[in-house]
Amino acid sequence: MLDGAVRARIQPAIDAVGGAIARAGISANAVTVVAFALGVAAAALIALGAFLPGMIVLLLSRLCDGLDGAVARVRGKTDFGGFLDIVLDFGVYGIVPVGFAFADPAANAIPAAVLVFSFYVNGASFLAFAIMAEKHGMTTDQRGEKSLFFTTGLAEATETIAVFVIACLFPAWFPLIAWLFASICIYTALSRIVMTAKVLHGKK
Repeated sequence: MLDGAVRARIQPAIDAVGGAIARAGISANAVTVVAFALGVAAAALIALGAFLPGMIVLLLSRLCDGLDGAVARVRGKTDFGGFLDIVLDFGVYGIVPVGFAFADPAANAIPAAVLVFSFYVNGASFLAFAIMAEKHGMTTDQRGEKSLFFTTGLAEATETIAVFVIACLFPAWFPLIAWLFASICIYTALSRIVMTAKVLHGKK
């Protein structure tokens, strides 16, 4: 829901930093891999109970994730780069709840599992629509230049990062946070299904 507004505000700064990284000879794929590695490190810190350091590393990970596209626009975008970015992004969003599950298995394991399930369903609805959008030649620039058609939803990257930050600041609240955000993700997936049915009505 907030991705478009946030991107509009930070895109000039992202483009400037991304351009500098590209001129330094660093590839977009390298930035993507660094973002993923930082995300895994953040999950490991969270699993060890180091929630604030984990939060900081996670934010660095998401900063790198925002930069890889800017680097690609300077050095040249590739289909593999877009593919790698999406796969590793999903990896980061999936592993952070696992970190919370390891931090307190008794309290967090089931809420974390449900949250990961909701990410899976939400992500599937997003990717399935993107495939249909590609088939029918639909385009949008509301999320910047992307490899896939990005649909608007209540639970997007910005909201997910905000939820992870809140959970790191208040780790005892993780079960409640996870249940609430899982509900929002499922709602987003269901609303996307309804939207897709309307958009694709009559199309073959």
